[in-house]
Amino acid sequence: MKRATKYLGRIGIGALIIALIAGAGGAFYFKSYLPKTVAPRSFPQIDGEIRLDGLDGAVDIYRDNMGIPHIYAASTQDLYFAQGYVHAQERFWQMDAWRHIGSGRLSEMFGSGQVETDTFLRTLGWRVTAEKEWEGMGTESRAILQSYTDGVNAYLKDHNGDAVSLEYAILGLLSPDYKIQPWEPVNSLTWGKAMAWDLRGNMDEEIERAVLLKTLTPEQVSQLFPDYPKDHPVIVNSIGEGTSASTTESYASAVNIPDETLAAIEHNASLLDPMLGPLSDGIGSNSWAVSGALTDTGKPLLANDPHLGIQMPSIWYQMDMHCMPKSDQCPLEVAGFSFAGVPGIIIGHNADIAWGFTNVGPDVMDLFIEKVNPENPNQYEVKGKWVDFETRQETINVVGGDPVNVTVRLTRHGPVISDAYGPLKDQGDPKDKQFQAFKDRAGVELPQNYVIALAWTALTPSTPFEAIWGFDKAQNWDEFRAAAKNFHVPAQNLLYADTQGNIGYQMPGDIPIRARGDGTVPVPGWTGEYDWTGYIPFDELPYTFNPAEGYIVTANNQVPPQSYPYLITRDWDYGYRAQRITEMINSAPGKINIAYIQKMQGDSMDLGAQALLPIWNQIDYRAATPNQAYALDLMKKWDTNSTADSKAAAVYQWFWWNLLQNALNDNLPERYAASGGSRYFEVTRRLVQSPNDPLWDDKTTTDKVETRDDIYIASLVETVNQLEKQYGKDTAKWPRWGELHTATFRNATLGESGIGPIESLFNRGPVETSGGQSLVNATGWDVGDSFQVNWLPSMRMIVDLSNLNNSVTVHTTGESGHAYHPHYDDMSKMWAAIQYYPMWWDESSAIEDAPSHLKLTP
Repeated sequence: MKRATKYLGRIGIGALIIALIAGAGGAFYFKSYLPKTVAPRSFPQIDGEIRLDGLDGAVDIYRDNMGIPHIYAASTQDLYFAQGYVHAQERFWQMDAWRHIGSGRLSEMFGSGQVETDTFLRTLGWRVTAEKEWEGMGTESRAILQSYTDGVNAYLKDHNGDAVSLEYAILGLLSPDYKIQPWEPVNSLTWGKAMAWDLRGNMDEEIERAVLLKTLTPEQVSQLFPDYPKDHPVIVNSIGEGTSASTTESYASAVNIPDETLAAIEHNASLLDPMLGPLSDGIGSNSWAVSGALTDTGKPLLANDPHLGIQMPSIWYQMDMHCMPKSDQCPLEVAGFSFAGVPGIIIGHNADIAWGFTNVGPDVMDLFIEKVNPENPNQYEVKGKWVDFETRQETINVVGGDPVNVTVRLTRHGPVISDAYGPLKDQGDPKDKQFQAFKDRAGVELPQNYVIALAWTALTPSTPFEAIWGFDKAQNWDEFRAAAKNFHVPAQNLLYADTQGNIGYQMPGDIPIRARGDGTVPVPGWTGEYDWTGYIPFDELPYTFNPAEGYIVTANNQVPPQSYPYLITRDWDYGYRAQRITEMINSAPGKINIAYIQKMQGDSMDLGAQALLPIWNQIDYRAATPNQAYALDLMKKWDTNSTADSKAAAVYQWFWWNLLQNALNDNLPERYAASGGSRYFEVTRRLVQSPNDPLWDDKTTTDKVETRDDIYIASLVETVNQLEKQYGKDTAKWPRWGELHTATFRNATLGESGIGPIESLFNRGPVETSGGQSLVNATGWDVGDSFQVNWLPSMRMIVDLSNLNNSVTVHTTGESGHAYHPHYDDMSKMWAAIQYYPMWWDESSAIEDAPSHLKLTP
């Protein structure tokens, strides 16, 4: 998580670990004893018979050669029970860490270094919301969660400590009093909040805009947040009519909040990044469905690869669950990808339909500035009247330390998130220039006393898992759409195909309708002018069924056409991946088959480079050195494929890094330095068409006004100098892209400890990868940080609706969450090479490929 100071250095036991590492026995302990003696204790039993209380009948579990479990039972209760049992066998450390995140209880595992994170989580109240969801659930949903919970606890009943996972051996040194607690149904529900946060939308952009508006004009901010490009595809081509206010108009009425306030909010929002991954321009996904009219089988093919932060083990756990026999009383027959800790299959297929997800990224978070009563800090203003804050008391238990008490304040818009930050101030100085700037720009005076409240749809009780359980059983489009009505947050692009030959798309979710504004900047909360007045009705959300094009592509690009009457967001992905996927479908050499879909998922064509490299033909430049000439010639002749073996790709991406920073960073605060991705693809694609735009000027020079051409040349020179310094002047020794662009899979807790011997127990890699930012093969990295992969296609799936047994897939690491298990990292090289394994559906195929058979009996 937050490096050693967070986990080890702040509690005394950290010194014990460091002493153990430094001692004579340290090498033996970490390199031999833990891997060879301790780790195998937690490897799951996969053969034979286990008798368990709580089952109605026998359950058969066959694990195939990739370790994928295929579960067969006579009742849905037993299927969910067995799923919980298997999840606990393979991934309980992951489940335990996730439930401590969801409940704001990380300090109970890792000590005082996590109090700040827990305070933020308690402020958001994920656990409180999940408890309300559990209380309001119907009988069927509660039964699913309870059966799953019983299965998890059946495993924990007979396993503890390092018999559950190797991580607990290390945790025993950190937190010797820590004991694994039984699983609760609400632990599954909090994971829905964690995913909603991971895919949260535009709160970060809202803060960034507010900061940039302090030093840039609304027009310049619009340049840095351009509108969605008209030459890139939208998902649904025709629906409704209407108009909406311009973004520049919203910027003009922005509230000018003091910078330290915005910095503190941003800091708190980043506290979960080490565990859940940072919000990035590339977090999203690809999916597309091709109708039978375009395929070699005459039936649809559906492809999906969700893009999420890199981690170890994989966020996904693949499995299938079959009622034997299938009946009205036991209708479940489903295969695909689950979350360890949650019952059901999140993405996959059943006997009739297949579905995939990509993130919509709707604007479902708003920051409200609430005016506080200067005479009574327990009150805030609502439309001219003072009302009391609601409060909630929270106690954070800290292993090895004293409990910490937290008071959470709540407004009608949501929790007060400014209370969670040490550097934040509720008091303001009316003489400060920030106040005057706000008054001048917005025509409203910023209150002397204020707090910041967060409105977020995920804090209203609802769970996406009820929709998921509906998808698992749906037999047609109508049943799929009916289930989608329960998918409130995080809103996903739901892609659909079925064995009857249909393809479809539905956007679900609670999307706010605002009385005023567009959610792009923080707004006054005391007037009521910017309040949410409701949500877009489900029947008016975008959808399409069997479109004339014969295919549907979703890649976090804009969903509706410009004429759509409601605002979903202004912060779409800019559609470069969607554009490339559409191009490949339309240029297929013949009927599309699975092999062609595999090629598409591995496509590393850089459309951003295609927009920027031709500019060199407009620049009058003669290279000053042979290596500058070599680098420029390499880029000009490059086919723009960012494959691992390409030296030209390495030179270009290095040049892109320097070009972006040299062009824009002197205009930006350090914490908002240009980082790449689709937004900056679009910013630079437009900017290069204006060679004398003021943004090109290097503000650090006073004797010259730089142009586009100057920045291009300076960036090339800088790139060559850096390559020569790091690799020498012999260009034969310059790196290939794969040598720079590697993926290291890190355990999100102890694997980020900062202590090498501990990290080496759990982390795996690096492996060379192709792809890059905003490419179809979306192995992301950040300009200004590192070429190393930080988010990626977390799995790739291709479903053949003509023969489900012909479907293929891969995910990033392996099925097992146990370090040193054969299936801990056996997929990573396959994933990097865009290779696949069978996604068995037929029972006979699964059994034939299964070296093990475990029977659970009552």
